[in-house]
Order: sequence, then structure tokens, then C-alpha cells
Amino acid sequence: MNSNYTTRLESVRQEMDRLGLDAYILPSEDEYLGEYIPDYNRRLEWLSGFTGSAGMIIILKESAALFVDGRYTVQSRQQVSDQDYQFLHLHEDPQAAWLCEQLESGKVVGFDPRMHTYQWYLDTKSVLKAANITLKSLEVNPIDLNWHERPTTKVKPCILMDEKWTGINSLTKRTNIGKAIADKKADAAIIFSAESCNWLLNIRGQDIPSLPITLGFGILYANGDMVFHTNLAKLDSNIEEHVGSGVSFLDESDFKESLVSLSQKQVLADFNSCNAFSLIHADYNGATLIKQADPVLIPKASKSEIEISGMREAHIQDAAAEIGFLHWFDQQIEQNLRLDEAALSDKLLTFRQQQPNFVEVSFDTISAAGSNAAMCHYNHLNGSPAKLPENGVYLVDSGGQYDFGTTDITRTLAVGQPDDEIKRHFTLVLKGHIALDQITFPKGTTGSQLDVLARAPLWQNGLDFDHGTGHGVGHFMSVHEGPQRISKKGNDTALLPGMVLSNEPGYYKDGSYGIRCENLVVVTEIEDLGQDGKTFMGFEPLTLVPFDIRLILKELLTAPEREWLNSYHKKVHSIMIDRIADQDKEWLFKATRAL
Repeated sequence: MNSNYTTRLESVRQEMDRLGLDAYILPSEDEYLGEYIPDYNRRLEWLSGFTGSAGMIIILKESAALFVDGRYTVQSRQQVSDQDYQFLHLHEDPQAAWLCEQLESGKVVGFDPRMHTYQWYLDTKSVLKAANITLKSLEVNPIDLNWHERPTTKVKPCILMDEKWTGINSLTKRTNIGKAIADKKADAAIIFSAESCNWLLNIRGQDIPSLPITLGFGILYANGDMVFHTNLAKLDSNIEEHVGSGVSFLDESDFKESLVSLSQKQVLADFNSCNAFSLIHADYNGATLIKQADPVLIPKASKSEIEISGMREAHIQDAAAEIGFLHWFDQQIEQNLRLDEAALSDKLLTFRQQQPNFVEVSFDTISAAGSNAAMCHYNHLNGSPAKLPENGVYLVDSGGQYDFGTTDITRTLAVGQPDDEIKRHFTLVLKGHIALDQITFPKGTTGSQLDVLARAPLWQNGLDFDHGTGHGVGHFMSVHEGPQRISKKGNDTALLPGMVLSNEPGYYKDGSYGIRCENLVVVTEIEDLGQDGKTFMGFEPLTLVPFDIRLILKELLTAPEREWLNSYHKKVHSIMIDRIADQDKEWLFKATRAL
């Protein structure tokens, strides 16, 4: 392991001593609290070397712990020194309770209030207070004080989204959400999420790779007026005309003053998305905080027909790229060329770059050969890219940002002659995928109520996977969008028409191989199904790429499952045959042949 990380850890401990801290808590999030972090804010990575998207470090005077979830169990141990850190589970080992076990009464724990949610602050403070441990808000970040070669920020212009792709102008959106704020007897809402602000203003941006948003914070008033705080140098000269009346643009550094202006007002605030700094400050200055989910989340997630039409076109272009890549991949295997993960990822990118409306990838491609695929969030850039196995599977999870939509797809591909164990497990995963895709459900159903469908074939064979079955996906925005999801974890968000989610069960045999079958689907209302006035809904696949039928044990599929697969492949062929290159058409015909 790199000794620089040990040196950095010691430098933070020295700063802790100066500040009178017995512990310091560092999350992977930055002050915007988003999943994707610009390079200049990747503090946890700078300190430890861990590159995963979710984690937390707690530093004590003599020891430290890294908390990660099941996606990063293997990766964290490969990237982070076990001499410096012990490894714990992000969800199964509650951090506040762990601190109470480590520290004596009267100790002080420091945190940067900009990088934690207000709800986290309230919960953690309560647990620590019960043990007579003080949670101290810091004005300076110990990482920032020691990060001397920190990357600089780059100013990139925002993108004005054409109304032909949004369907609704900014003024209408803001007015509608403003009415929802007024209905809650509030004067304003703090719209802390940059994604929510971008949706309200019909803008996107280039501040973070793979996440096309302009970073900033907003306040939306009940009359539809809005203040958006961002780096003003990013704004287009036509921004005021684009957003319509009622929007003020101020620098990020003025956000604190805008919070002061909420004094004596009733203010909606999402305690799970606003950072602690903002709400502590608003509360201190006399605002009455009303705990409420971000009012933009559900309207943003429930996409309009125009937004879904853009998503459909994005998936057609993406499928053309994927099909071209899969054909090329088979040609390499036939020639016994065992390329490495990096070359495969780069080649897939070249196919996407040929599509007319491609902007960038929607996340770092997971290009995983053989045993690397057992790490469900593996990144070949973190080490030496592995070559394809002689016989086994290659897993590729990738996606694209297009001018009018976002894609995410995983395909597991046969390499050589995979054994029957691999085929059996692939078929079980596919059975779960089909079961979830086929289900119809009444209005009010949540994703957590459907999750078992995707796991049942695995569970019946003593198997499971340690990640969610489905996440929401944005419209030319984040590939991971809330609040909708399909997961074992409780979720009270009902699935609504227009919501886009992934359907991605998997199976991972540690040290051997990994399997995942992922399509994106859109929730649609099913006419004439519900009785007694009940509304029923289902999923419609957006992804239009064949599954590798060479990995299927046909005898494990029921007749209805084979019918689903054949029907899906028939749809893929009928839509894509005129959208792909001529040299790929024969391959597509074979890849979509009926079982």
C-alpha cells in the first residue's frame, strides 16, 4: 500500500489534536451531498485511496475504521491498508453506536456540517449525547488544510435544455411546485439538491463527469420565484430568457445570506438531502423548519410522455452501439483474441461515440473479466486490467448520457465454453429478471414489495446478491435517481407512471465469476386490467439489446419464461434491425433467435 496515505492520516490526526478532537468523521460525500464527486472534492479518496462511491471513515487518536457497503467489501481491502484501517459495514455497523463503544464519556467528535445531512446530524448527535460525547461542528475541514496539491475547479458552461425535450417550461414547473409548497402552509422550500434545481430551471451542466448538472443550491418560494446559487461564470448569456420570470442568480458564497432572509418564515426542508450547515444556520436565524421530502423528487421522477420519448430514443441509439460492440466482441472470441478489460471498455466507448446524440458515459464502465466480475462495482482503472478467461464470462455494465436521455445496461457474455454451473446461475438470474419484468401491480405498490420476485429463483437455491435490484434513472441526469427503487430495504415511495428504474438481479461467486442481467424499464399504467376502479401498472423495457442465449439452460426456463424471452428478442430485432449497421444485422438475427 502507498505510504503516502499513512502520512496523510497522521497529518489529519495532528490537526485533530490542535482542534481538541478525540475523533473525526469523514464521509465520501462533499458539500453538495451527491453520489458523484468532482475530483477536487474527493476527500475520502485522498485520505485513504478508496475510490468507491459510498463510504465513511472515522479517525481516532490511535486507530481508524473504513465503513463500506456490500458492493465494496473486496475493493476496499484491495485499495486501503489494513495497517491503518479496520473494515466495517456501512449499514450493519452503525457509526454512532460504534463511536460510543470506542470513546469514553466526555470525549469530543468533530465533523464538517457541510458534508452530512441534517438528519444524520440530529441522529448522531442524539446517540452521542446519550453517552455524554460531544458532536462538534467544525468551521474548517482537516482534510482541506492538508490537501496541498488539490485539483483546481474548472468552469464549464451550463446547458440549456430545449423545451422539446423537457415538455414543460421552467416557469410552469416552478409555479406547480410552488403551489405544493403553499399547500403545506409554507412560505418557501430549500431545494438543496442540484439535480432538483437543474430540473426546475431546465438546465444541465458539465461540472461532474457522467452527471450532467450545474452544481448549486436553491430556494423556491410559494409563488414560484426562485433563487439559485451557483458559480455565475457558468451561466449562459440567455439564461434569464430561458428560465422565464421570477429567478434570481447569485453566487454560491451568498447562500448563507439567503438562508438568513428566511427568518420568521415557514420553510420546507428535506432533512435527508439538505446539509447540516444550511439547516443549522436557517434554524439559528429564525426560520421555522418543516420536515418534508424535497417537493421536486416525485415530479422529476414521474417523467412526462415527452421525457419518456427522449429516453426511448436514447435507448435505441445506445442499443445500436451495444449491438455493434457485442458483434465485434464475438468476432474477437472466434479469433481466439483474449483482450483485456481496458481495451474492451475503450472499444465499447468508440461504438457509443458514433451515435449522433451521445454526450458522455453515464458512469465509469464496469468491464470485468472472470473473477473480477464477482466484485459488482469493479473498476478496471484501479489496477492492472485483466484479460478475458479461456472459458467463463465477461460482465460489462455501462451506460450513456444522450441529449435527451440516460441509459444503463449490463450484459453477461460467454467466453469460450462456460461450464454448466455458470449457465445454471445465469439462468436463475435471468428467471428473476423475467419475473420482475412481467409483474403487474396495483397503484400504491412500492419497489420493496416487488424485490423478492427477482430474488426468488436464487433464494430457492440458497443464493442471493448483496445489492439493490433496481434504482431510479434520471432524464439526461443522474443514472441513480431517487426516491424510487427496488430493494430489500424498506421504501415507502409508490411506483408511478413515468418512473424509470433498473431491473438488475445478479449472482457473484467470490474469486470466480459474476453475473448480472440489467435492463431499464418504465412504469406504465395498464388499461382495462384493474377491476372495481383499481388502477394497475407494470413495467415496459426500454433497453433493446439481446441477452446471451448461449448462457441459458433452456430446461430451467418455464414455457412462459421462454415465451417472454422470445417476445423480448423479437421486439429487439424488429425495432433495431433498421437502426444498426449492415454488418451487424446477421449477428442480431442469430442473437435473437427463438429458444
